Amino acid sequence: MADIRLVETSLRDGQQCLWAALGVDTARTLSIAPALERVGFKAIDFTTSTHMGVAVRYKQEDPWERIRLMKQAMPKTPLQFLSTGFRFIAWEAASPDFMALAFRTLMKNGIGRFALADPMNDADANIEVAGMIKRDGDAYVVGALVFTISPIHDDAHYAEAARKMAACPHIDALYIKDPGGLLSPSRAQTLIPAIKAVIGDKPLELHAHCTIGLGEQSYYEAARLGVEALQGASGALGDGTSNPLLERVVANLRELGHTVDIDDEALAEVSRYFTALANAEGLPKGSPQPFDAAYYNHQLPGGMVGTMRRHLADHRVSHLEGAVVEELARVREELGWPIVMTPFAQMVMTQAVMNVTGTERYAVIPDEVIRYAIGRFGHPNQPIAPEVMDRIMAMPRTRELAAEPAMADLPELRKRIGAHLSDEEFLLRATMPAGQVDAMMAAGSAPRVYDPGLRPAMALIRQLVARNDVARLSIDKPGFKLELERYG
Repeated sequence: MADIRLVETSLRDGQQCLWAALGVDTARTLSIAPALERVGFKAIDFTTSTHMGVAVRYKQEDPWERIRLMKQAMPKTPLQFLSTGFRFIAWEAASPDFMALAFRTLMKNGIGRFALADPMNDADANIEVAGMIKRDGDAYVVGALVFTISPIHDDAHYAEAARKMAACPHIDALYIKDPGGLLSPSRAQTLIPAIKAVIGDKPLELHAHCTIGLGEQSYYEAARLGVEALQGASGALGDGTSNPLLERVVANLRELGHTVDIDDEALAEVSRYFTALANAEGLPKGSPQPFDAAYYNHQLPGGMVGTMRRHLADHRVSHLEGAVVEELARVREELGWPIVMTPFAQMVMTQAVMNVTGTERYAVIPDEVIRYAIGRFGHPNQPIAPEVMDRIMAMPRTRELAAEPAMADLPELRKRIGAHLSDEEFLLRATMPAGQVDAMMAAGSAPRVYDPGLRPAMALIRQLVARNDVARLSIDKPGFKLELERYG
């Protein structure tokens, strides 16, 4: 039996899965920071460049300020940034100098741990990024083995990638990242020993989802097999398409004989907070998911299934869902078995829908699929089917996209955008529309306090202020007093 560490995922992956990355802002983050710090987590899965873009675009909040304030509130627990290769906010590939600046600035503002999840499972790319991070700081670096199921993603594939990354002195640990919730306990029994056999004494973590009910059971098997840390979410942000619910995982691990050294009262406080937040704001709450064998046919993340159904309904072809699911499997094979995670999940789904609803298969090919085929997202796991590649290469649009200039190098971008800007502002302006960054800066510093218990009172105040027939109101009850009087 082992001592199991925990990584908390609510603020990043949990709310991304269940709240479309929109349910948490700076105030809601800082308000739970003291309790998160007391729990004793190995790390907090905190943000990605995509989440940073969401903070600017939808919240008009400075994501750098959020990182700094959270680090001040949680000086002991590392904050994790998830990186998906040579990109920052925009999907356009960035230069090594640009990415080095991004990583350096993240560390300066408070990021102490990086999870590297190359969407192609390219171990060499993860090694290159890890070296870049370590040259400029001492952050903890975790290399991802992104799990999927296909004829080429066998245990030997993952063992070889693990061997390469474990040999890199810049990678401190590895983790199995299962974005689709596909890892079963039986597959864990062969996969985890194969990985541990080649990584020496470097720790191995597991990050899985509950999309078809397998994630939590795989956690218990993983603990038995020697995985050192498990990643999960709390309260309303556990279960569903999110990660396993931590309170339940902790209780079951202890019943199975493992040690989990955390502050249970603090973990319960964190759980209550996220559930209260969901109740106050009308946000979805995760619940245990039933097993669905059909999921293996498409492997789409939960949110993408909903997107597919909305798209088909909008075009009044919902009856074609079964055909699209079958086509998803064919397209994925023809495109070289890409892992069904962002951005490849969107590409495969869009192409499948177009193939089913169009006049013929591949009559229309989206720009992002073309960019994938010509190597803008790295090298496919295996060659694209010749007939598909021939069609792509014969398209005039392919020549146009191939001629697109790459992102300018760092000195040219500095000159174009503003040499006087701080690194933080420069990185945002280099990757986002200027108007969105201007609106964020005009909004000023974000609020820092949020109490979900005050939501009903604030709603009542807004309703009363809107009425003209109430001149004076007084409410006095234990723990709450409100007096309103209309003047004029």
